[in-house]
Amino acid sequence: MTILETQRLTLREMTEEDLPALCRMLQDADVMYAYEHAFSDEEAREWLARQRGRYARDGFGLWAALLKESGELIGQCGITLQDVHGTAVPEIGYLFCKEFWHRGYATEAAIACKRYAFDVLGLPEVYSIIRDNNLPSRRVAERNGMTVCDTLVKHYYGMDMPHLVYRAVR
Repeated sequence: MTILETQRLTLREMTEEDLPALCRMLQDADVMYAYEHAFSDEEAREWLARQRGRYARDGFGLWAALLKESGELIGQCGITLQDVHGTAVPEIGYLFCKEFWHRGYATEAAIACKRYAFDVLGLPEVYSIIRDNNLPSRRVAERNGMTVCDTLVKHYYGMDMPHLVYRAVR
């Protein structure tokens, strides 16, 4: 099911058939550096199930990002509810295959997701929660009109990971 389109991308709900492409992305240590952890097969399956659960429960989640010209799944971008100091906030998240980095796809998809959040979902604000050392993702958030409004520390795999909380208001 297509959710939205940009000039170069189609964003749609992920299906079970996307698992192999999703595994290639989530199991690439370079792609997953902000998580400090490339995913196992089981973690990738859980990730996909979590997104599909979000579609059913929230009406949104991380969507497959496909190149319009080929239909190839090159990443994911969408909106998920994330905890910021005890409050669930709508976060625009993005993750793309390494061979498609530095081509503007993440920015293009993130901007479209912000418009979707404001124009379709009627949300008053959106966030992006980004590791403080993830400069490329921070630049995407800034190009998406977001500014830092807070900080937090997430705990993954026994590690404390400082994050910046970016926000854009409608």
